[in-house]
Amino acid sequence: MKLFLTAFIQVFLVSANTYFISKLFWIGIAFAGFGISYMWASNVKKISIGSKAERWIYSFGAMCGGLSGVFIGKMIL
Repeated sequence: MKLFLTAFIQVFLVSANTYFISKLFWIGIAFAGFGISYMWASNVKKISIGSKAERWIYSFGAMCGGLSGVFIGKMIL
């Protein structure tokens, strides 16, 4: 679950940030940009040494995060 949430949050922020950038929502861009970098810094090691099953879980979390990021970004604006 921790690996899923890590991927979810990271890709959620990337998706939301893309949406925020397209709408020039500066506060959202700043928050998401910081969050992306912070998550990435702690995430690289986790997935690079992960098993195949852990990579699947991570990928599923990333997929859900992407969909949710755009949905929430659209709701905010």
